[in-house]
Amino acid sequence: MLIDGTDERLIAAIADGLPLVPNPYAEVGAPLKMSEGQVLSRLRRLIAAGVIKRFGVVVHHRELGYRANAMVVWNIADSQVEAAGHRLAAEDCVTLCYQRPRRLPDWPYNLFCMIHGQTRPQVLAEVARIKSRAGLDIYDHDVLFSTRRFKQRGARYDCTPAAQEERGAA
Repeated sequence: MLIDGTDERLIAAIADGLPLVPNPYAEVGAPLKMSEGQVLSRLRRLIAAGVIKRFGVVVHHRELGYRANAMVVWNIADSQVEAAGHRLAAEDCVTLCYQRPRRLPDWPYNLFCMIHGQTRPQVLAEVARIKSRAGLDIYDHDVLFSTRRFKQRGARYDCTPAAQEERGAA
């Protein structure tokens, strides 16, 4: 897909995130002389074409008071990992859940979920609850608390003609 100058300006306008206002797409569109509907339509087209691969929220948990953030890693039987992942993802306290291959012999874990809390005891209590509710009591797991935060930001897109050609759009 060949993107035009309006697409480039729209991508640049959202590069640092959407404004935290009641109508963010209208606000993004205003300096571009685009309506909210036009912004949404173009974004949908760019996403459908694969120009924008991910469009989501980057939450700065610490600023919201969630300072005890833990990745819980599970060693789930391969035949059960998909079902267990669905059960974990359905838990309110789980903000992210995904499967990855084990890296034996050092890393036996194949299912990961993120839990954010205000305190470590709160997170550990949630882990105990979801372990029981999701039927994961029999599986080995570990709770890995974050000790520092790396820079969080959204994706950056290169809209130059060379990048478009490399993607096969030109």
